[in-house]
Amino acid sequence: MKAAVVIEPGTKPIYADFARPEPSGTECLIEVRAAALSQLARGKAAGRHYSSSTSYPQVVGVDGVGQANDGRQVYFFGATPPFGAMAEFAPVAQAQCIALPASLDDVTAAAIAIPGMSSWAALTERANLVRGETVLVNGATGESGQLAIQIARMLGASKIIATGRSPEKLERLRERGADATIALTNDESEMKEAFSAELRHGVDVVLDYLWGPSARAILLAAATDAPAERALRFVQIGSISGLEISLPAAVLRSKAISLMGSGIGSVALPRLLSAVEAVLHAAAEGRLHIATEAVPLAQLGSHWDAPADKGRKVFVLN
Repeated sequence: MKAAVVIEPGTKPIYADFARPEPSGTECLIEVRAAALSQLARGKAAGRHYSSSTSYPQVVGVDGVGQANDGRQVYFFGATPPFGAMAEFAPVAQAQCIALPASLDDVTAAAIAIPGMSSWAALTERANLVRGETVLVNGATGESGQLAIQIARMLGASKIIATGRSPEKLERLRERGADATIALTNDESEMKEAFSAELRHGVDVVLDYLWGPSARAILLAAATDAPAERALRFVQIGSISGLEISLPAAVLRSKAISLMGSGIGSVALPRLLSAVEAVLHAAAEGRLHIATEAVPLAQLGSHWDAPADKGRKVFVLN
């Protein structure tokens, strides 16, 4: 079969032949139709993600959409290694396949599942968002952040604050549901001042897609300016801006700040899949939207590192 294959560590995937899988009795064999190029897929393919496989060669891609060998149209997550989602066929544990809503097209389903799950699980499984609370989305201009705004509103947030570096994109986020925006800069003290202005009014949940300097600035501002009576739940989801921060110990003692992560490992897989299912049904009902760009998997080499100017890239097969 044809697949996106990483031959050895440190190399980019190539479009190549790979042995067709033979599923076990507890697996479905999926004839794949679409698989999205997510940050998670890139990170695992490069060996940078904490859940990356160390077995080579391997097929890349963590999730996708296709037809199971029992005829069902499904979304699937986590093909059995060394197989992956970006291939003509993928063996997947039956428990990791979700029936697709009939009205949802393949490309949208593949594109929206992981970025939508990231905030849905963070808000429901980790932060336990309460209707009427205020949510700050740090790193809101990408597909995941834009969906986080939509999902936070859907789940009952009364005020949503969005951060990002692009003034044009921040303005568009206001049009799409953000109540306030904060421009991120290279000056940490400037960012801290901007975060303090919002935190003084009270923020209940932070969804952090960036880590790095902006996350540190939020936590420092919370320690000095968040209302003492209002606990802050800081949920770490992504680390685009840095893998580590230096944080004074007193930050976590001076105010009621809960610092937690959300992702594979911190939320049980069945619960993550429940979040995906909720996202897929919300998208099918027209309550969640994502821009997409569908490209043939055979054009893998031209698109793997290309910017997602037109929306989330989805590799299509068959």
